[in-house]
Amino acid sequence: MMKNLKKLLCFMIGMGSLYACSQMKTKDADSSMGSENPELKVSIDVKERTLSNGLKILVVENHKLPIFSYYTYFKVGGKYESPGITGSSHLLEHMMFKGGKKYGDKVFDKLVEGNGGRNNAYTTNDLTVYYQSLPSEHFEVMADLEADRIQNLLLEKDSFEKERKVVLEERRMRYENSDRGKLYLKMMKEVFKGTPYGLSVIGTVPDLKTVSRDQVWDYFKKYYAPNNAVIVIVGNVKADDVFDTIDKKFGGIAAVKGLEETKKKHIESMGYNFRKDFKQRIQLKGDSPTPTFTLAYKGLAIGSREAFALDLLSSMLGDGESSYFNQRFVSAKKATLLKIYAANYTLQDSGVLFIGGQLLEKVNLKTFEKKLRSEIKASCENGISARALQKVLNQYMVSNLTGLDTNEGIARFIGDKEVYYGDYNFYKKEMSIYNSITIDEVRDVCRKYLATDENMLITIWNKH
Repeated sequence: MMKNLKKLLCFMIGMGSLYACSQMKTKDADSSMGSENPELKVSIDVKERTLSNGLKILVVENHKLPIFSYYTYFKVGGKYESPGITGSSHLLEHMMFKGGKKYGDKVFDKLVEGNGGRNNAYTTNDLTVYYQSLPSEHFEVMADLEADRIQNLLLEKDSFEKERKVVLEERRMRYENSDRGKLYLKMMKEVFKGTPYGLSVIGTVPDLKTVSRDQVWDYFKKYYAPNNAVIVIVGNVKADDVFDTIDKKFGGIAAVKGLEETKKKHIESMGYNFRKDFKQRIQLKGDSPTPTFTLAYKGLAIGSREAFALDLLSSMLGDGESSYFNQRFVSAKKATLLKIYAANYTLQDSGVLFIGGQLLEKVNLKTFEKKLRSEIKASCENGISARALQKVLNQYMVSNLTGLDTNEGIARFIGDKEVYYGDYNFYKKEMSIYNSITIDEVRDVCRKYLATDENMLITIWNKH
């Protein structure tokens, strides 16, 4: 099976823009000695340039098909907002598709889709990303469209009010009308209370109703700057031509002075320390006939060795049918849960590890809670094995590489590494770090972060 896995991955790499595929070494899941963990070394030929205004450009040439993908990362997300203007990053995501003054209202989508392309965007706590894929001959037009909306975003009053209603409806559908959405929103609000991550990325209802166009415009001018962005281009392009075009379109846009200091002050005004009264039990009113729950623990920011170990731990315990928790609660002869999962959510400056699931009918919540807490502590000894670790490492390797057969997958792969780790080459180290983590290390972080009473239980169902 491992031999076939290696062949599959090497084939996929050959389909994209990765030029090296080395032998994959594996370790027998039943052996603690001998060979190494799975490792497939790849090399992505990235060419980079930074303009005088601070805009960074990463290019990967892939001439197999006459198309390209264009990603723009802005290093601004919900954590840079303040009470009163929450949701501004997401509102701007919507408004950016209205375009800039040069091309006018509603032209952006028409030009992209009319030329056979597609475009979208997403906003997180840490960043906002806009992306497009088009035939290669339209690269210069795409760059001009992007430069136009960054310099001269329309943000017209009528469009702004319309998108305000769209976002309010989006929030209602994703959160107010969803038990799982309510749970997630409450978890983030309470786990990160008093920190920049405690504010809702989509915005609170009062803020979305009252935030003004001028406030959002000020936010845009503060953070949507060339020295706060990374552009990633992957596809049938020539790097030198891309650099020349981006320089021509974006080089004249002034950097925002003192931006890093502004960001630093904003973050320092709140900090990322977890609240002292973290230990809580919260009950919400929802629609589910049986309780759905989230049990949240203090986590870590992305990048530390312990954070990588927590990734492995959460996958071993709660990812898939063969995971420890699934076997104990869902597949067991006396099942108590309809489903269960575990996730280690690492953000740029903090994190949360959480376990979630839904009880079966006639299962008593208090009885189950006692069993759950007991099993979590026992899992540090019983749920972590060489076989489970090997399975997760294999899954991570496949997950990291399966998207690299597309321009979009490569662009996001290196863009994420550049923004989160400050170096697009970090992918060369990432799998090696995972591979070097031992069973004992995973057990240690389990005892340290899960075998503790410092956690927050949030439940929701229609009988509260």
